[in-house]
Amino acid sequence: MSFLLRFLTWWNGQTLNTQFWTWRNGIKVGEDADGNTFYRNADGSRRWVIYRGVSDASRISPEWHGWLHHTWAEPPTETPMQRKPWEQPHRPNLTGTPEAYVPEGSLYRTQPPVRQDYDAWRPE
Repeated sequence: MSFLLRFLTWWNGQTLNTQFWTWRNGIKVGEDADGNTFYRNADGSRRWVIYRGVSDASRISPEWHGWLHHTWAEPPTETPMQRKPWEQPHRPNLTGTPEAYVPEGSLYRTQPPVRQDYDAWRPE
């Protein structure tokens, strides 16, 4: 079944074409904490990622994102990005998942907050 999914869909990891292209032209540069593998071609003009699992671009950390988009020349495996003490760790986009942020008062909240500061008007 996984062979058929790789043949027909692109969002379940790499397709057969991408796997062949990577085998022929790819030079492995490194992996991130999520298990995504990063490649470049021989002259360094093309850079790409093979996702582990579902293809979701928000799962790529900022340092690898910068390398993929040619913001800096060296990958994070060679020149690690300097972190500020106030920076939080990278998190993927959680929109559409049960862990997504839902503000107070939203209709998507499972349990609306109980209001103690409001008395409903009742006609006399």
